[in-house]
Amino acid sequence: MSKEVDYTLYLVTDRDMLKNRNIVEAVEEAILGGVTLVQVREKDISTSEFYKVASEIKEITSKNNVPIIINDRIDIALAIDADGVHVGQSDMPASIARKLIGPDKILGVSTATIDEAIKAEKEGADYLGVGAVFSTTTKDDARNVSLELLKEIKETVNIPIVAIGGINSKNVDKLKESNVDGVAVISDILAKEDIKQAARDIKEKF
Repeated sequence: MSKEVDYTLYLVTDRDMLKNRNIVEAVEEAILGGVTLVQVREKDISTSEFYKVASEIKEITSKNNVPIIINDRIDIALAIDADGVHVGQSDMPASIARKLIGPDKILGVSTATIDEAIKAEKEGADYLGVGAVFSTTTKDDARNVSLELLKEIKETVNIPIVAIGGINSKNVDKLKESNVDGVAVISDILAKEDIKQAARDIKEKF
């Protein structure tokens, strides 16, 4: 089942990139620049703080009709009634995540191999985050995925594919041939002085 979601420019939050700027304002700037979906990913943060940040970001995404996805924390996703949840290979299994969030929420799964992609689709994923397609500094345990493999995964499954990992305005056009449905970006939007323009640049090139 495919939910009508625009995966074109998928923002993943990382407050370390913001140089003390406000995360909620940064997300709003990114949406104004063309971000079509926001994943709230906060690693070193208490549950109450995560809940607070996610709730505040949801106000902005709702106002702009942009879906909000919570990384890994199904409890937070349910607590703020997020549009969906994203799980990695070391998080809750996709099949269990699907049971917990129900049939109508968006479920994304991180994959880096064809087998993982097929399994995630069978277990109810609505889209896959595939990467890292370029080397990245924001994730220590990232596995590399070649552009050939990215294309192969796209051809193997029937759900949207979002490429992730080191994507920026200079290399995003290399992804066109793989026919992916979207690109996930962290630092090349959030670390920029002009967040809105950074989002616009990537979207135009993609």
